Amino acid sequence: MIFYYTATGNCLYVARQIEEDLYSIPQELKKEDLRYKADKIGIVAPIYAGELPQTVRCFLAKAKFDTPYFYMLLTYGNRDTVAGVWSENFCKEHGIHVDFIQTIKMVDNYLPSFDMEEQMAINKHVDEQIQEAKARLEAQEKDIPQPTKESQEAYQMVTKRFTDHPELNNGETIQITDQCAGCTICEQVCPIGNIQMVNGKAQRKSKTCDFCLACVQNCPFHAIALKFDKNPNARYRHPKITLKDIVKSNHQGGIEK
Repeated sequence: MIFYYTATGNCLYVARQIEEDLYSIPQELKKEDLRYKADKIGIVAPIYAGELPQTVRCFLAKAKFDTPYFYMLLTYGNRDTVAGVWSENFCKEHGIHVDFIQTIKMVDNYLPSFDMEEQMAINKHVDEQIQEAKARLEAQEKDIPQPTKESQEAYQMVTKRFTDHPELNNGETIQITDQCAGCTICEQVCPIGNIQMVNGKAQRKSKTCDFCLACVQNCPFHAIALKFDKNPNARYRHPKITLKDIVKSNHQGGIEK
């Protein structure tokens, strides 16, 4: 049993390689009963500046897991910094014992800092990392990666940056332009339901969000932009994950798993 959160398909791709019993976190959060029991339960989620996305935190805070083995696979693109211990501590605060965490390096889809064309050209040996994780999970290894001093310093630097400039990490810089054709794709891929159609055009309900960038990355008309964008012409979705997969995972209308 795996619970996943995805914006551009990275985490869904990882989850599919590990198990077949998959559940979308945004879809699960629409339910009242969040009690789960299985021989093995996993979370597959991205790392945002060394921490978990707000939606994933919300799910972990509300859900109750009955399992002898709880694990997390966390994707990142540049540095995983303190993500392992941070996630373990967050889970511990909410009564969840984590047995195993592994981070997996993939395309970094944080548009303010990374060019998607450059990222996609880098061979990060993703499948090898996933196979390693799968073997370790089958052996039910117990391990939480510990950060180096350099990783801790990098986390502190990034945390200060986003504390001083929250707009770089809270969604304020997302802009829906006049190029919007009202196709509703952004509305369907947003995991928190923060976009609606008004007079045939997309409109955000709140200026802040998870900043997962699903709306920006998946817009077919490049009608959703950022004030700070490394390469406004380059967008990313995992090559083996379809737009339909993202919509099915995140649509707030209740699409079946």
